[in-house]
Amino acid sequence: MSLRTTLNFLLYEWLDVNQLQQRARFADHSQETFDAVLDTCERIAREKYAPFNRLVDIEEPRFDGEKVILPQATHDAQKAYAESGMLSAAQDYEIGGMQLPYTVEAAANTFFAMASVSMGSGLLTVGNANLLMAHGSELQKKVFALNEFSGRWSGTMCLSEPQAGSSLSDVMTRATPDGAAYQQDPLGMRYRLKGNKMWISAGEHELTENIIHLVLAKIPGADGKLIPGVKGISLFIVPKKMVNTEGQLTGVRNDVASAGLNHKCGWRGTTNTLLNFGEGKFRVSTDNSDSDGSGAVAYLVGEPGRGLGYMFHMMNEARIGVGLAATMLGMAGYEASLEYAKNRPQGRPVAGGTQKVVKDAAQSQVRIIEHADIKRMLLAQKSYCEGALALELYCAKLVDEQHTGSAESADEARLLLEVLTPIAKSWPSEWCLEANSLAIQIHGGYGYTRDFPVEQYWRDNRLNMIHEGTHGIQGMDLLGRKVLMEEGRGVKLLAARMLATAQKAQASPDLVNDAKALTAALQKVTQATQMAWSTGQPQEALANAVPYLQAFGHLVLAWIWLDVSASCRGEANPKQTGRQAAAQYFYRYELPKIDAWLNVVGNRDMTCANLSEEAF
Repeated sequence: MSLRTTLNFLLYEWLDVNQLQQRARFADHSQETFDAVLDTCERIAREKYAPFNRLVDIEEPRFDGEKVILPQATHDAQKAYAESGMLSAAQDYEIGGMQLPYTVEAAANTFFAMASVSMGSGLLTVGNANLLMAHGSELQKKVFALNEFSGRWSGTMCLSEPQAGSSLSDVMTRATPDGAAYQQDPLGMRYRLKGNKMWISAGEHELTENIIHLVLAKIPGADGKLIPGVKGISLFIVPKKMVNTEGQLTGVRNDVASAGLNHKCGWRGTTNTLLNFGEGKFRVSTDNSDSDGSGAVAYLVGEPGRGLGYMFHMMNEARIGVGLAATMLGMAGYEASLEYAKNRPQGRPVAGGTQKVVKDAAQSQVRIIEHADIKRMLLAQKSYCEGALALELYCAKLVDEQHTGSAESADEARLLLEVLTPIAKSWPSEWCLEANSLAIQIHGGYGYTRDFPVEQYWRDNRLNMIHEGTHGIQGMDLLGRKVLMEEGRGVKLLAARMLATAQKAQASPDLVNDAKALTAALQKVTQATQMAWSTGQPQEALANAVPYLQAFGHLVLAWIWLDVSASCRGEANPKQTGRQAAAQYFYRYELPKIDAWLNVVGNRDMTCANLSEEAF
């Protein structure tokens, strides 16, 4: 089944995105305009991305000491993507956008992620610009965000440092007022920034005229010392090249320099850099007598000390993007292994009685898709990937609801997104990676050779469990914050939607048992949540945050699959039969796994937490 067929079902039949056209913001749209966007993106992905996926994996970016060199195919793909208008697809007409629902935008971007996630599209640039639209000054929006939406400039997010990955409270990059220019620069309070940032995707390249870095840094206190913890973190715009208030390049290079490239297991088509800020390689002169001109010029975004809160606007958007990328890599592996299984002859039919299995060597070989275990692995991939795609699009529609729904529905969408974001990021990055592993297994020995694409899909996908927050971070966010926030109102809203789906499914006799299984699983997760916090000790509650995350994720996917399955009843065609089989597989093979995960959560098992390092 093609991706387009799956998207059409999820968008138009399951999520009914055409209803969004009744809202003022989307009133100019129709299914025809939605389809036109999907058609354009599918074509660009097919022509500019897919044929070069292996090329960008083999021809990694090269740094010659001054600039990064990328294959011409990457330049061509970036240009085609920018010209498609997808960078500003959800923006207002007034600034060149299409006012497209985010649900449709997310669906359209799946084509690029599936064709070549390694080449990249516009995830960080769009997230960077969206953050500035939400928290930047009017001039910062005009100069920086609008030039990113047009594709003229690109953007990054600079959080981690060599000594501080997920522990952002330990960042050491500092920003000090730039003398007399501090409050006089119309682009924002002007600082000089010094420090190092690590793992910066697209941190250095020649794909666009300029790169706009959003950098977390600390402003020293009156004593010259950095404020400990996250409260001292502020957010700054640091352009690679200096610009004026009209968005024109001044010809001056800012003091931002790449110290070299990180060479990764996957995502090799995208540059990943260590960036040095303010080390003097590109000294920016100043007319201020009270400034020595050292350090990268940086413009404060919003208020001092609120940088991490602002950055979460981009991080949460990126987390859904990571989940979608993981999903589509899994989907690419699924389609490749399905095609291989249909054409690879291996083995013969099994015969014999209860005591002996016999294979008749005189019979012709069968294609491996006829073997039960191959079908198991294919069905597992289908249940992981199509289920994850449905989840990501459901979250995308919640974004539309949050921005255009009634006050009550918008608030509910906000809370549901808070709870679901850790799942939307972590679940596909674990289980669609498992799908890639199964795709390799189906290929046998060929699976881990470069003659077939599935080994690259696995390598590309392995990063997704790490960036934008590891499983450990997502688990603590879910159990330590999201299920508790606003006295648990978010999880109560989610539970209500699950119970509504279970009630709807009761109308189909063949779904009654699954509806009961979902209700029982919800009760188990609810009870385990209460037991985890029953002593009020965070160390005990969070000791098994990742098993909790896994169980909660499986509960969410079981709900998604039941809702999808209930919506395609009465349609007797192979496509819907396949979806129903994937849902059935998930309930028979996957949902029972939550008992083992929840056992250690509910018992607050401290086997791992209390073990001394000497024991290892």
